[in-house]
Amino acid sequence: MAQHTSRVEARRAETSASRVPLIRWSIIGVAVVLVVALGFWLLGGGGPASSTPSPSGIAGTEQAGGAVDLAALPVADTYATVQGAPADPAPEATTDGTVAHPLRDTPVHDAPGGTPIARVEPTQFGDVWFPVIGRDGEWVQVLLPSRPTGGTGWIRAADLDTATTPYRIAVHLGSRTLELFRDGEVVEEWSVGVGASDTPTPTGRTFLLGAFTDPGQDFSPVILPLGTHSPTLDSYGGGPGTVAIHTWPDDSGFGEAISDGCIRVPADALDQLTEVPLGTLVTIDQE
Repeated sequence: MAQHTSRVEARRAETSASRVPLIRWSIIGVAVVLVVALGFWLLGGGGPASSTPSPSGIAGTEQAGGAVDLAALPVADTYATVQGAPADPAPEATTDGTVAHPLRDTPVHDAPGGTPIARVEPTQFGDVWFPVIGRDGEWVQVLLPSRPTGGTGWIRAADLDTATTPYRIAVHLGSRTLELFRDGEVVEEWSVGVGASDTPTPTGRTFLLGAFTDPGQDFSPVILPLGTHSPTLDSYGGGPGTVAIHTWPDDSGFGEAISDGCIRVPADALDQLTEVPLGTLVTIDQE
């Protein structure tokens, strides 16, 4: 199985390794519980059933500009809309593979040292990891899984654990193919199904947000939600229209623009993609 390469100091290496977000681990350890708790139905099989309520009793955190009331901030998860989130400045770019995991509930800012606009929690479908797309001193910029699609935020580096993933997933809507990269080289390519013209798959940079199994459907043994949403469906099945990667009962839709926005992959593709660490960058383009 693929592992993140920890960048934290040696004295924290063992603790960090226990948090490495392998999708297989997520499925075994937490997936079924999360499906029951969240009622998650994705595009082409639904979206999250309802927003996650803000927990009460969360203490504030000290920042350079004073205490931040975390309980007053929305959680930047797949259910939320984060007002004031800066747009991705380079939606077609790749990254160096650095991903970041919140060590605790921590605020997200609109700029380094700027206004708090949301908070991130350490877990969504197990430990959550965000792609790092920028740095400024003690601050890092990450992609967020909330609406608007392509939103970003700045988090203090001291509140994050960082690691690296050698993988990248590229989805090409024009050719309707998916490529899996490792260390910059294509290791496999598949013909896939993508969003239909009236329910297109969104373009830009996103990431593997999580993994779960859903006993309520039979079209895919594992579903991999991404940190992006349908541009045309505000909701699906009662949820926010989260886009995902999953299989399909037959191969009739591969190579076609046919889905409600999700990416339908062959079974052998899903087998390999479930070995890719959470937080891995996914680029979606019109090529």
